[in-house]
Amino acid sequence: MNRSFRITTALVVALCMSTLQVTPALAGLSASRVTDVTAIGSPRDADMLVAQRGLENRIVAQKLKDYGVTPADAQARLASMSDADLHTLASATKGLPSGGDAAGGIIGVLVVVVLVIVVIRLLHHDVIVR
Repeated sequence: MNRSFRITTALVVALCMSTLQVTPALAGLSASRVTDVTAIGSPRDADMLVAQRGLENRIVAQKLKDYGVTPADAQARLASMSDADLHTLASATKGLPSGGDAAGGIIGVLVVVVLVIVVIRLLHHDVIVR
């Protein structure tokens, strides 16, 4: 019975493996919005978007506030700029930092250091900080 059970099991496994169709998993990027419709219809719109994002930067907003310029005044001035001036401003704002400050990076490094120390301690090694 032991030999017949092994043979039956081998035949069932072989039958299942030969009849199952195994297809590879397919993955790809999906659009975050409909790709046929875009908010940017012209180079001026693209420059306007870049300049508006530059005005949203915390440092730029603070400097404008220090000079007495309200966000509504800045938006009105952007809308009245010529295409060449708007492109120059957008080119200048591309160098601004797009993220926050370095606090996230510092916290990430500290978390990694703490994890390394914990792992070393779990391996029963001494950690000496001088």
